[in-house]
Amino acid sequence: MSFSVRGQNVTVVGAARSGVAAALLLADRGAHVVLTDARSELDPAETGRLQAAGVALELGGHRLATFTSADLLVLSPGVPLDQAPVVAAREKGVPIIGEIELASRWLSGRIVAITGTKGKSTTTTLTGRMFDAGGLRAMVGGNIGTPLSSQVAVSTPETFHIVEVSSFQLETIATFHPWIAVLLNLSSDHLDRHGSMEAYKAAKARIFENQTEADFAVVNADDPQTLAMARASRASKIVFSVSTPVVPLSSIRLLGRHLFSDVMAAATVAKIAGVSHDAMVQAVESFTGLEHALEPVAVIDGVRFVNDSKATNVDAAERAIESFEPGLVVILGGRFKSGDFSLLEKPLKARDAHVVAIGEATPLIREALDGRVPVEAAESMPAAVRRSFKLAKAKGGAATVLLAPACASFDMFRDYAERGRVFKKEVLELSAEVNAHER
Repeated sequence: MSFSVRGQNVTVVGAARSGVAAALLLADRGAHVVLTDARSELDPAETGRLQAAGVALELGGHRLATFTSADLLVLSPGVPLDQAPVVAAREKGVPIIGEIELASRWLSGRIVAITGTKGKSTTTTLTGRMFDAGGLRAMVGGNIGTPLSSQVAVSTPETFHIVEVSSFQLETIATFHPWIAVLLNLSSDHLDRHGSMEAYKAAKARIFENQTEADFAVVNADDPQTLAMARASRASKIVFSVSTPVVPLSSIRLLGRHLFSDVMAAATVAKIAGVSHDAMVQAVESFTGLEHALEPVAVIDGVRFVNDSKATNVDAAERAIESFEPGLVVILGGRFKSGDFSLLEKPLKARDAHVVAIGEATPLIREALDGRVPVEAAESMPAAVRRSFKLAKAKGGAATVLLAPACASFDMFRDYAERGRVFKKEVLELSAEVNAHER
């Protein structure tokens, strides 16, 4: 029997993009929907859309009864499972799922799900472009920014849904069933939410749990952990590696050798789906990367500025640092999630690097690196950009300023994207100042 919510009372928790999309989808499918959020107000246009669809809004906090009296609870990815009203609902026997699980139950097309600690967005985007180049009908969504719930209405049996999935989303799946499940890599991240590396690893491994012998598990031969995590999957195991390229490495236009692995993952998925080699190469050659992922911003008086605001953990920052030659200044910091900043000492030293620390993690960065790598603090992004420029100029030659925070952004910014945009804005303002001074 197909999944139905008609006539049911459904509470959606969290009114960010995925929560709004879930609420609208549920209302369209005949549910009585309450959307609850801790914020006291939403964007007026969004509020109008929700109210027109018959969605009731509860803002400014959560009412326990709204959770415990529901027939179904749908959580946005940012909502922890140990939040008190969620726990109370579970104890009452209320079924609890996430937005991505909800949407997947109504999709007509096949799902390609991509997860990993780093590289998800790059791989997801490039996979979608390869499918497009190969003449397949592909829709990219999930954690990358377009909620899967917004694709349900246009899903057809011929559609491939290329979905980026986070550990938060995988925590709340039940029947989520990817035709192709991709695990890119695994390193320490989000331990502030998951509590332990084992719990984080278990959440990631859930991407394989509903697969059958007719499905594919695509894993990284260069990361033994991913191979071990896929071992229990019933799906056919397909590996990818930068040492056995599916497309020529010379076709890749991305900064950072670690991104080559993401390209090989995307090409492996495209090959399974029947995309031709020429179409894959065409997609790779035209792909210059994503915003906030080793994104070149400007060159000012010989100093190159690169935005890698998506490097929100230590491992991702390490890979970013390793992408550059000596003469490096790295802006690190934000809200600490997990990891060991001292792991950055070796790659920083090898590049004669200087660190400019920002945000709440500044004392931790100093403790881990100061005395071994030069560390200075800056009170804001404008101050960090300007101080980094002076330090890079002093190094001479082809110096680079790299934003690779190794931290979440929430102490100073709404998200990593806002942090990256502010960095770019300050770089461009600095460029204008320098150019005006030189005239």
